[in-house]
Amino acid sequence: MTIDDVKSWLRERGTETVGHPGGTLYAHLGRVHDRLAAFGHGPDVCLAGLTHAVYGTDGFDLTLLDAGDRAPLRRLVGERAEALVHLYGACDRSRTWSVLPESRQVWNRWTGVAEPLPGDLLTAFADLTIVNELDVAEHDASMAREHGPYFRTVFGAWQGVASAPVLAEVGRVFGA
Repeated sequence: MTIDDVKSWLRERGTETVGHPGGTLYAHLGRVHDRLAAFGHGPDVCLAGLTHAVYGTDGFDLTLLDAGDRAPLRRLVGERAEALVHLYGACDRSRTWSVLPESRQVWNRWTGVAEPLPGDLLTAFADLTIVNELDVAEHDASMAREHGPYFRTVFGAWQGVASAPVLAEVGRVFGA
C-alpha cells in the first residue's frame, strides 16, 4: 500500500466531511502525518499519524473502524503502525498521561486494564500524542488558552519519553 492508498481509504470513510479544528478530520490527519515526518519519524509512525483516529480516541468519539476489527487497518498500514494506532485509540488519557514517564504503560479505555508500552513504541506514542494536540491547539485558539497550561505541564514532564524536537514545540505552542 502507498500513502495515496491510505488517503483514499480515509476519504472513502468520509474524513473530508467531518469537521475538526483547522478544517476537516482528513486535513488534520494529513498535518499530523506531515509533522511527524518533519520530526524525522519513519513511515510506520507517520502512517500511524495519518490514521491515528481510525478507532476513535478518548478525545474524539467518531470511529472509522471498529477497534475489534484490526485486520483491515493492519493490512493497509502494516503491523507496527496499526499497533500504535490501536494503543493511541485505546488510551485513557486521564489515567495514562500524567504517569506515562514512570509507568510506561497505557490504560486501555475499552478494557480498563493497563498495557505496557513496548519500548520501540514509547517515543512514537508520546510524539504522536503531542503532535496531535499541537495541531489542534494551533487551529483552535480557545482550546489552546483553556488547556495550554495543562498540556505544558503534562507534556513538559515527558522528558526522556518524547523526542527533544517535539518537546521544543510544546514550549513554542503552549509557552515555556
